[in-house]
Amino acid sequence: MASKSKKKTHQATLELTAGNAPVVDLGKTLGQTGVNLVEVKKAYDAATASQRGDIVPVVVSVFEDRSFELRLKTPPASFLIKKALGGKGSGRPGHEVAGKLTQDQLREIAERKLPDLNTGDVEAAMRTIAGTARSMGVAIEEP
Repeated sequence: MASKSKKKTHQATLELTAGNAPVVDLGKTLGQTGVNLVEVKKAYDAATASQRGDIVPVVVSVFEDRSFELRLKTPPASFLIKKALGGKGSGRPGHEVAGKLTQDQLREIAERKLPDLNTGDVEAAMRTIAGTARSMGVAIEEP
């Protein structure tokens, strides 16, 4: 891993499968940087092993000496909503309902997403996640 005194030459955000990052996706984005893709894959897979199967976004910073730094983010809200429903969103949001999230499920997703949201309040995070769910055609249970 790299320290802050090195000069950053490239930065890319990727959404990869936790615990099993495809080298092809890494190569498409990071190939021209000259970084060792196998080392990036090993570091990502090791860091996300506990979340295997989830989509975990990562910001990869590559420095001029070809070292790299990974900064993991929380899975996308849409992924967490689909996972909670056990399916997918509506093909026609606003017309067809794909499922219904309970307040407990909504709170659980909001608490997991809290570090990446621009709020520190769980209630505000729940409103943000509820808006994402509505845009996917998912109904929210009334409190």
